[in-house]
Amino acid sequence: MVAEARGDFSQIPILDVSGLYTGDPADARAVAETLRGYLETVGFLYVSGHRVPRADVEAVRSMSRSFFALPDEQKLQLKIDKNFRGYLPFNGSTIVTSSVAKVSKPNQSESIFFMHEVAADDPDALAGKPLQGPNQWPSEAELPGFNATIERYVAEMSALARELVGAISVSLGLPPESMDRYFEKPTTFLRLLHYPTQPEEAGLFGSAPHTDYGYITLLAQDDVGGLEVKNKAGEWIPAPPIPDTFVMNVGDILARWSNDLFVSTPHRVINRSGRERYSQPFFFDPSMDEVIEALPPCVPAGAEPKYEPVLYRDYLMERIDKNYHYRKGAAAAPQAT
Repeated sequence: MVAEARGDFSQIPILDVSGLYTGDPADARAVAETLRGYLETVGFLYVSGHRVPRADVEAVRSMSRSFFALPDEQKLQLKIDKNFRGYLPFNGSTIVTSSVAKVSKPNQSESIFFMHEVAADDPDALAGKPLQGPNQWPSEAELPGFNATIERYVAEMSALARELVGAISVSLGLPPESMDRYFEKPTTFLRLLHYPTQPEEAGLFGSAPHTDYGYITLLAQDDVGGLEVKNKAGEWIPAPPIPDTFVMNVGDILARWSNDLFVSTPHRVINRSGRERYSQPFFFDPSMDEVIEALPPCVPAGAEPKYEPVLYRDYLMERIDKNYHYRKGAAAAPQAT
């Protein structure tokens, strides 16, 4: 272990999750037990031994570079909409809800969001429910193969996330399928991010200190670096890129769900590398209509849960409404990594 107590760490641990794929419950249980320790103490880890092909990770990164290289007028044709899908220009968000730091300057990045696909004639979309609508895509003529590359990656990342949901359940002494019902229609975000090199300036960040909103985040980084994670001593610990891994972290809703057994750890991005940085965080969250309340194994006998039950839609939108400039009090999404 790289940590013996909550928040006491000096590096980010690596977990080989190949045991989740062998079909042997003992192998899966061993992964789950180690995972629990990391989620309780660090809230961050590198996931290796997964089944997402390197070629597919790199294909998304290549498509991301190509998209952000388009002229601004083309990108702005896909400007982010009320359903939180599309292009967010530079200086488009300020993390005013951060519990980690007082943030007054916009994040130094541009990004494009793809959420779970919802057809325009879907009942939820027709009813005007929050964040329910189709994604916005660049044309095939502009970026051939873009849509198929993204959709394949989202499917692969969703499959990996579901394996990790099962492992988290097992880590708590629950059957592996016990949380599946909360993710029948998962709320997912793939955010492609481009960070320019930023100047030395007080209070200026690629992504200001924050915790993520949701269940788990799975991040593919390029080789530039810049992600840092805060330990309980207040030190910012680098999370440098490691080939063929994803950085996984606990989001606030999983911390709440676990009655704070698992820790949602603050992190930030500072890109002073002299190079452009590209990252692709994937956020896997419960269905919007699910009520989240403390899991029984996480509440000590005779104790009350720390948090009242909450509808995930209400929880997410309340945080979302404040951080993104275009919303003006209407909505937002997970933070950047």
